[in-house]
Amino acid sequence: MNNIYIQPNPWSIIEEGFDATRVKSSESLMSLGNGAMGQRANFEEHYSGATFQGSYVAGVYYPDKTRVGWWKNGYPEYFAKVLNAPNWIGINVHINGEQLDLAECKSVEGFRRELNMKEGWLSRSFTVTLKNDITVKVNTKRFLSLNIDEIGAIEYCITPVNSDVRIDYSPYLDNGITNEDSNWDDKFWDVLSIDFEDNQAFIVSRTMKTDFYVCTYMQTELTINNKAIEAQPDVDAFKDMISFSYNQEVTKGDTFTITKYGGYNSDRNHDRSQLVDVAKSTLDQVSDLGFKMLLEQQKQAWANIWNMSDITIDGDVEAQQGIRFNIFQLNQTYLGKDARLNIGPKGFTGEKYGGSTYWDTEAYCIPFYMATKDQSVAKSLLEYRYKHLDKAIENAEKLGFTNGAALYPMVTMNGEECHNEWEITFEEIHRNGAIAFAIFNYYRYTGDYSYIPEKGLEVLIGIARFWQQRATFSTAKEQYVILGVTGPNEYENNVNNNWYTNYIAKWCIDYAMQSIDKVKTEYQSDYNRIMSKVNLSEDELAKWKSVADNMYFPYDENLKIFLQQDGFLDKELITVSDLPKLERPINQKWSWDRILRSPYIKQADILQGFYFFEDQFTNEELERHFDFYEPFTVHESSLSPCVHSIQAAKLGRMDQAYEFYLRTSRLDLDDYNHEVEEGLHITSMAGTWMSIVEGFGGMRIVNDTLSFEPKIPQQWEAFSFKVNFRNQILRVNACKGHTHFELEGNRNIDIIVNGKSVTISPNSLVTV
Repeated sequence: MNNIYIQPNPWSIIEEGFDATRVKSSESLMSLGNGAMGQRANFEEHYSGATFQGSYVAGVYYPDKTRVGWWKNGYPEYFAKVLNAPNWIGINVHINGEQLDLAECKSVEGFRRELNMKEGWLSRSFTVTLKNDITVKVNTKRFLSLNIDEIGAIEYCITPVNSDVRIDYSPYLDNGITNEDSNWDDKFWDVLSIDFEDNQAFIVSRTMKTDFYVCTYMQTELTINNKAIEAQPDVDAFKDMISFSYNQEVTKGDTFTITKYGGYNSDRNHDRSQLVDVAKSTLDQVSDLGFKMLLEQQKQAWANIWNMSDITIDGDVEAQQGIRFNIFQLNQTYLGKDARLNIGPKGFTGEKYGGSTYWDTEAYCIPFYMATKDQSVAKSLLEYRYKHLDKAIENAEKLGFTNGAALYPMVTMNGEECHNEWEITFEEIHRNGAIAFAIFNYYRYTGDYSYIPEKGLEVLIGIARFWQQRATFSTAKEQYVILGVTGPNEYENNVNNNWYTNYIAKWCIDYAMQSIDKVKTEYQSDYNRIMSKVNLSEDELAKWKSVADNMYFPYDENLKIFLQQDGFLDKELITVSDLPKLERPINQKWSWDRILRSPYIKQADILQGFYFFEDQFTNEELERHFDFYEPFTVHESSLSPCVHSIQAAKLGRMDQAYEFYLRTSRLDLDDYNHEVEEGLHITSMAGTWMSIVEGFGGMRIVNDTLSFEPKIPQQWEAFSFKVNFRNQILRVNACKGHTHFELEGNRNIDIIVNGKSVTISPNSLVTV
């Protein structure tokens, strides 16, 4: 473990002792979210030390104009940025006139911060001595409600320790915030109104350019020793901020508590003219419930989530903490309630990657949501791409493609490409393949074919058209080649014939043609509707088939392996084991030129292809490719270790599989890449789930049947998980020597365990 200050605990992320150098890291690790909004674990009170203030509203973004030295035709005009939203959590605190600031006080004792993942809340406790020699004990707790997802709640308690004191609480709303990540330091927010009434305050603001209207609001309540006190605040309203002030004489040993409710609503969900009225109604609702009842509802909501999505591990606390942390953050980020939303690589924990949608959703996240939620959640993620098909066609047209060819964006908020690095924008075209694969994967797992004739086939046709036009016929090779690309391994740019890209291009075309035939045969009315819309001819289909049947794949006969791209063996093949540790991570220590000329792999994209299409390769082929490419892989992509863990388990290399599992599950907790203060790696967390369920559990779909080949690391006594397979919930409990299966459903299910068919009846325990 690198980040050893996080205490091993099966259900909580716990920090003990205050250290200013790790504040920003803890702000990331203990972030909160409820699918509709999120926030980093910033202190409520003023903090003058190094901090990364961050609060975010789902779906609200700004088109930050692209900043490049040399403009290229087809270049995206902006990079979409998730906006740092107005701050509602702030509570300035003064004690006998001295501001509470952990960066400036005389001492901080007993500092403890806990993110309770089981119940979905964040707490802090500490005893602080200020410069005026007053000592107080502080306890805080806050959460973002899952049930009422436009509200959060804070309970902030101060108990004087060494004397009677005067405590001033100043809760505020602050719209004068900026993004950490900004190209031009533009003004993102424009304040439209500031209002207050009794103990409630409201700021209505709008985003520049995108014109989202957002109301930020708060309400406060005061108690001493749990007895309510009536107080009217002094009010200070500024251009972009409103603050209440409450003064109270507090006897030594008594506890003075402020409860603050706050949050956001927006015109994405409400009429612009009604935002303040809606906020008042929401605040009245939660005030009637009270903090304790709202917290009890929070605990129950999380209990319902964990009942389906929890993975238990016996005998390894660090492994257990790691997987629950990943599952918790995934559920904080996306719950499937709003089909207009998707999953950003940082979720609500930071601003890197702009909060946009990447291929990570289709390649890594959909399996998690298919198996732990109702299948409608995963279907919403597929529909998100269908709704953006017209934009994908526009994106392709900007690059010179025609006839309805679709290139889905590498990075997007609304379907437009908005990535500002040319080697990604123009070359990392493999993202098209992940979107097609997700359609196939959804049908393979759920058995629900309806999406394809209704919507998915149009997506597959647009993608196939792109691949056919993107391929070039090489007269020298007498095959089709794909030139000038970047594969999933982003440490190789502008290469020719990246194996993964070529392979998934061929697969996409073949799958599109198979889907056309099936829809034509079984869904005639949908087929007629789609064909009249896309004008697909037999001549065009013949071109597709020619490209797919004659695709070139670089291969070395001596090694009996596919090459990552043309010329890979021309590199100086020095393995990672011979790379000095002081030069890692190379993306922070080396020039880009040196990285591109090296053999080092950010993530092994050939192995990514073997993961997607493993039924098309033998175990011997997987082993050969794994043994060749893994030694050159530095795993500096968060998406890399999970796939390697799954494949190492498949090959029976359990020590290696376990090592990769720990790396993916504790990537952020242990800060492997020394960047956790920027935010968490949310989308790769779904890969952590896969590394247990598909890796150690060996779960696959074989001949339309759920199949398992359980393997257990020697460090574990047992592990268990649930999957929702075609509306039947199956619990798998793997122990050393045997595996238990239990079915929650109303009909038998046939599964395959270690190659043999097993029938599981509802509400019965079967041991294999």
